[in-house]
Amino acid sequence: MATRLTLLITVVSLALATIIGLLFAFLKISRNRVANLIADGYIGLTRGMPLIVQLMFLYFGISKLLVLSPFWAGTLALAFHSGGYVAEILRGAIQNIDSGQTEAARSLGMTRRKTMMLIVLPQAFRRALPPLGNQFIIGLKDSTLVAYLGVPELFSKAMTAAAANYRPFETYLMAGTYYLVLVIAFTWMVNKLEKRLTPDRQEATV
Repeated sequence: MATRLTLLITVVSLALATIIGLLFAFLKISRNRVANLIADGYIGLTRGMPLIVQLMFLYFGISKLLVLSPFWAGTLALAFHSGGYVAEILRGAIQNIDSGQTEAARSLGMTRRKTMMLIVLPQAFRRALPPLGNQFIIGLKDSTLVAYLGVPELFSKAMTAAAANYRPFETYLMAGTYYLVLVIAFTWMVNKLEKRLTPDRQEATV
């Protein structure tokens, strides 16, 4: 149950982080100066502030304005934090696509939006997959911090068990083993997806 909750927090927060990251990547590469400043402010805030501070701020700091359950406060804080890193990863991948492809698509009559959605973004996501996979693994490990909000996920259960059985070494070793297995499984899935979406790499490994 605790492992399922850890995975649920990780998957939901990373899905939201991808949406947030994509939005701010677009703002970052926009020709609008105000959009650039908004993106710079968000990315600087998420990358410059410790995650535990963002967690506490979202759960306790804005409780007078909006009441969030510990699960959603932790999940949204993780998404908000990872979104800044994902935005920079996607921004770099989009800008790394050869501009000639965009010019060719526009010369064929495709709109700017269709060019981005059908030509640029699919290639950008393929190129961004390795760093995104690393960021997602970091997100899985960062999910341990939601234990401090009282969410009964894997690390929270380990802390409770260690306090009850007075055997912290064995208990935390077991918890660490669980996380290691999850990270290995996650890494394996990312590598399989990367090979499937990158034919050149697949041919090179045959």
